[in-house]
Amino acid sequence: MKRSDAPEALLAAAGMMKPMTREDVTELIVMARIKKGITWARLSEVVGQSKEWTAAALLGQMQMTKEQAEAAGDLLDLPEDAVLLLQQAPYKGSLPTAVPTDPLIYRFYELVSVYGTTFKALIHEEFGDGIMSAIDFKMDLKREPDPKGDRVSVTMSGKYLPYKTY
Repeated sequence: MKRSDAPEALLAAAGMMKPMTREDVTELIVMARIKKGITWARLSEVVGQSKEWTAAALLGQMQMTKEQAEAAGDLLDLPEDAVLLLQQAPYKGSLPTAVPTDPLIYRFYELVSVYGTTFKALIHEEFGDGIMSAIDFKMDLKREPDPKGDRVSVTMSGKYLPYKTY
């Protein structure tokens, strides 16, 4: 390419830019939170939901209403396309690998690997053959002071859904 063709090539490339993806929006949100020093608790206040739900939504796992997306977008200075994507039904469970490599996320995977059959046996004994919903669901995360080192308390509550016969 000749030097004189450079401006035309740049204009042509600009017209071929790919649209923003939901993953792009997550990256924008993560960076905006860091730059602005905004906590999940503060974001949850403007969105009007729990910090757990708000974090899940802004990290790409929940669909926001127009009002929620606009409130978060205003606080984080997100572009219009990002606010629109926050309102779309996401592809849930979108971890980059089958077995998570992040140590914290892996510990939850490990919990299910080690205690999954225990959860299943105890739930079935208490409720019968069915599942705990991840749709009709709430979660609470708290710090528990402990003299040996603070503990993480995660409470998950999902509606029981019995299997039906047909």
